[in-house]
Amino acid sequence: MKILCIGRNYAEHIAELKNEVPDEPVIFLKPDTALLQRNQPFFYPDFTQDIHHEVELVLRVSKNGRHIEEKFAHTYFDAIGLGLDLTARDLQSKLKSKGLPWELAKGFDGSAPLSNTFKDVSEFADLKNINFRLDVNGETRQQGNSGLMLHDFSKIISYVSRFITLKMGDLIFTGTPSGVGPIRVGDRLEGYLENEKLLDLHVK
Repeated sequence: MKILCIGRNYAEHIAELKNEVPDEPVIFLKPDTALLQRNQPFFYPDFTQDIHHEVELVLRVSKNGRHIEEKFAHTYFDAIGLGLDLTARDLQSKLKSKGLPWELAKGFDGSAPLSNTFKDVSEFADLKNINFRLDVNGETRQQGNSGLMLHDFSKIISYVSRFITLKMGDLIFTGTPSGVGPIRVGDRLEGYLENEKLLDLHVK
């Protein structure tokens, strides 16, 4: 199982980080050791002082495929959940300034908390109108809608599969909306898909 992540997929998030708007999806990966499941707590590591939350819709790949056409891409995932792309922003900035890969800032242990529950795609009336949000200590920090993505689910599936074979059970983090910010020890992060809480994370 692999974790594929899409960067810079919401215009307002691109703007808040002062990044360039990409012509094609930005892809990076996390190792399976990044997964944090069953609402286990996240323990703040000692190699960073500035971890940011990034809430995302997550697709669960349901069958193997490569070179998938966009018109068939919707048949390659069967469920949608929530995830957090926890990012060591200070480490990422340092690596980017040197022109180096920034996997260490994205792929460290526990950097991909994942919802216990995934919702079957049949439960959504419109895959281009899915609301989600992240609350930190009871305050809404991020709100997103799948319709605001620069590259929708089908484009993501098709594009990724040109380079990397998708396999059943793979997870695709589809990008984060604006509102990213730091987390602190003692914080509680709650993720909602529509109005259902799917993710509950304590920072220790």
